[in-house]
Amino acid sequence: MAEKEQTQQAYPLAPTNGYARSDAEAATADSDELRRQKRKKLLVYIAAFVVFQTAIIVLFSLTVMKVKTPKFRVRSASFTTTFDVQPTDPSFALNMNAQFGVKNTNYGPYKYDNTTVYFYYNDIQVGSAAVPKSKANFLSTKRFNVAMDLSSANLTSVNTNLASDLNSGVLPLTSKSRLSGKVELMLIFKKKKSVDMSCTMDVRIATRELENVKCK
Repeated sequence: MAEKEQTQQAYPLAPTNGYARSDAEAATADSDELRRQKRKKLLVYIAAFVVFQTAIIVLFSLTVMKVKTPKFRVRSASFTTTFDVQPTDPSFALNMNAQFGVKNTNYGPYKYDNTTVYFYYNDIQVGSAAVPKSKANFLSTKRFNVAMDLSSANLTSVNTNLASDLNSGVLPLTSKSRLSGKVELMLIFKKKKSVDMSCTMDVRIATRELENVKCK
């Protein structure tokens, strides 16, 4: 009898149920599920990051990297030393100090070359102004003044409109020019941009003022 009891103690009986095995399998399943959840979250984070980066690149391309054409215009003018207008013997000789503006709406400076602005009366040139090369900083307007002489010397005697205009007290003028340069982005990219000026304006003879300046 004693020998039988020793044999039973040396070889314990196996468990009569599967609880121990089931607990191990459940722990393994939970671990696998946890890893799957972590992978899903990681994929979601990566996808969100890619979408965010794509949106930033598209927004950057549509705003910062999009090069817009600057604007070149006559802003105002004053008349100082010479203001000679003769309605009866139709003629004029004016010294005009004009203010020009180069408006740059880009996220980089616009460096432009020297050019000339021509002024016309009835499509006949009556004066010009030399514009030196310079630059308009990003998101700003470059303003500068240029003095010039306007004269009717090139007008023919058969131009009957001049007498009528001078007697009405208003001298209509137009200005035209072309400004060429480059927009520089991030100190690396350069894009050539040219802008045409086309402005109309009136010289009010009585007050010696420039009025109704309109530019396309």
